[in-house]
Amino acid sequence: MTRERLYLYDTTLRDGAQTQGVDFSLEDKGLIAQQLDVLGIDYIEAGYPGANPTDTKLFAAPQKLGLAKLTAFGMTKRPGRSIANDPGFQAVLAAKAPAICLVAKTWDFHVEVALGISLEENLQAVADSVAAVVASGREALVDCEHFFDGYKANSDYALACAEAAYEAGARWVVLCDTNGGTLPEEIERIVVEVVQHIPGDHVGIHVHNDTDNGVANSLAAVRAGARQIQGTLNGLGERCGNANLTSIIPTLLLKTDYAARFETGVTPDKLKTLTHASRILDELLNRAPNRRAPYVGESAFAHKGGIHVSAVQKDPRTYEHVPPEAVGNRRRLLVSDQGGRSNILAELDRIGIAVPKNDPRIARLLDEVKEREANGYAYEAADASFELLARRILGNVPQFFDVESFRVMVERRHNAVGDLVTVSEATVKVRIDGETMLSVGEGNGPVNALDTALRKDLGRYQSYISDLELVDYKVRILTGGTDAVTRVLIESRDGEGNRWFTVGVSPNIVDASFEALLDSINYKLIRDGATAPQ
Repeated sequence: MTRERLYLYDTTLRDGAQTQGVDFSLEDKGLIAQQLDVLGIDYIEAGYPGANPTDTKLFAAPQKLGLAKLTAFGMTKRPGRSIANDPGFQAVLAAKAPAICLVAKTWDFHVEVALGISLEENLQAVADSVAAVVASGREALVDCEHFFDGYKANSDYALACAEAAYEAGARWVVLCDTNGGTLPEEIERIVVEVVQHIPGDHVGIHVHNDTDNGVANSLAAVRAGARQIQGTLNGLGERCGNANLTSIIPTLLLKTDYAARFETGVTPDKLKTLTHASRILDELLNRAPNRRAPYVGESAFAHKGGIHVSAVQKDPRTYEHVPPEAVGNRRRLLVSDQGGRSNILAELDRIGIAVPKNDPRIARLLDEVKEREANGYAYEAADASFELLARRILGNVPQFFDVESFRVMVERRHNAVGDLVTVSEATVKVRIDGETMLSVGEGNGPVNALDTALRKDLGRYQSYISDLELVDYKVRILTGGTDAVTRVLIESRDGEGNRWFTVGVSPNIVDASFEALLDSINYKLIRDGATAPQ
């Protein structure tokens, strides 16, 4: 049976850029667009030319894409102005892009209150704007803003706006749930009604995630007849975000009801780049990836309970709805006090440590993990620290250096201009190759100062840690009182984008932090093949 074509439209670089705390550079946009193109996205909405210097520059000399169609975003012409006398509209028309998507008002409430014009004037503006894009030789798309709220308030008018865009030559009429409050059953019912007037292969869906139904609403629209889906990578977007293409795409390819009926520009081979694309975006935004994200998160295929692990090792289908490799992810068998020998053996196999199943050291390692977790350690969240612990018990951790002592001082004083400041200074004494080395570092806190001092000079190992960076630092108080036990979790990253987690536990927060710092450095040295002194 011939499958119908579904088109994927990514607006990470435009709508996603409206996420609080997100600000893409021109270089960022270029890198993300390339990754989306490799993934197999049909349309990449890269920005709003004329609205800001970055987007204007991007569309003045756009990068070359493979199969994806670069799309410029803009608004229908302003009320009371002609196409020729609207600078904003002209800036969009000047964009060097094969497709232009215009946002149009379709809720009568917005037309009368926000625009302050008659309903007829708005209909004419929609038709004239689309006609101008078509006349310029570009593909025209229209985002029908607030369509579902507008349809529920005045279905005749909302539909008239959509029809005006289609009749003027719009390739795609995209129905937008701009406020994100519409539910899947409403989406499905309304789209069914719309496709009786506009062919479904010209209808798209663009929803926001304010009820956490962005993915469900997009799939509901497809079931009802829409054939284009708009969304963002990792669900970026204003407020609660947009429909998450990182979840929608694998659902379309890996779930039988959709895979049997539809095809997209994303092939099974391209789908394997999805996890990489998701994490590249987070890297550029300098934020930690969502570990619990469906399909691509580190926990998406993580198994902790011993019964689960044993079953997964026999047949992954027992506790996994799709193969992790299909989306470029991997299975993780977590080590914790709830796990057993199966967890330990599976994790040792994953990290490349070959140990016979009946080796008595396995039982010793399992007992050590359980005892440490009873004292506050959490190895399921700190895989690098677990690997070091395992290697120590199995007797194959090189002794790269010895920390003979460290000291941290915190001083609150007035600086040279009279401002009250708090300064931390750390001194670390390290022994390498029989030589004692003393390093001093300053920081905005004791842990920062310790990190600076420890990594200032590690002799022969300095080149291995030159690209090491601490990207996250979490503290949790495990017991009450002034003698509370503290757990510190540190996330590290290297120049190639590899990330790992280490843990330290102590009643002293500085001591716990230093333990996690040492693990981070030792893990980096082992992974990169450093050799210890003979």
